[in-house]
Amino acid sequence: MNLDLTGKRALVCGSTQGIGKAAAIELALLGADITLLARNEEKLHDTLHDIPDHGTLGHEYLVADFSDPEKLRSVITKYVNDKQIDILINNTGGPPAGPAINADTDEFLRAFNSHLICSQILVQAVSPGMKDNGFGRIINIISTSVKTPLKDLGVSNTVRAAVASWAKTLAMELAPFGITVNNVLPGYTMTGRLESLIGNISNKEGKSETEVQKDMISTIPAGRIAEPHEVAAAIAFLASPAASYINGINVPVDGGKTPCL
Repeated sequence: MNLDLTGKRALVCGSTQGIGKAAAIELALLGADITLLARNEEKLHDTLHDIPDHGTLGHEYLVADFSDPEKLRSVITKYVNDKQIDILINNTGGPPAGPAINADTDEFLRAFNSHLICSQILVQAVSPGMKDNGFGRIINIISTSVKTPLKDLGVSNTVRAAVASWAKTLAMELAPFGITVNNVLPGYTMTGRLESLIGNISNKEGKSETEVQKDMISTIPAGRIAEPHEVAAAIAFLASPAASYINGINVPVDGGKTPCL
């Protein structure tokens, strides 16, 4: 099985923590050169030293905030003038929790911008080079909510479903050029995002965080919460040459929790 990414450059968004950082590490272990992208330059600089160096050109980082799509466009357009991106990992933090009915319309607009519009900007910037090389991997880190909406995540459920549909459309459009587009759907994974959700549920329901976490685990057939590197392993495989004929799919990494096919 060919998992070798030597000579490939991967742009990994939201890569200073959680699943994004774990994905950057896994891709680097397969030989990819990594370009980290996040909004905090200090964290980016620190993270750079945590990425294994098995590539050929070295690791780099870009500073951009997904709350400012036009600034992101400027940063990535300038970067791809000099660099070839072979693998794009779209990943950004989820919107605040809460019922859809209570969400202000601005919450939907902000989430749509940071999740879909920014991903579109990145794909438009990197796909010409992928087409020229006849190789590309676009992997979107979304949520199992695209298969079954999750309670109290109204804005997230709505916007992430839009991203999944966008990705499926791109998969059909880009396949003739050797580019695949797939979505990885993490279930409960021990990240800062999950810790925040546990805290919110704890405050709302008057339970301890330990009780909330036990309740979550009780819904997972595997009987435990995932670690970020387990989600990153699926991302790395989809980025590899071995996954060349896997295109346009949603891959839950959730310990069997999602109750549908």
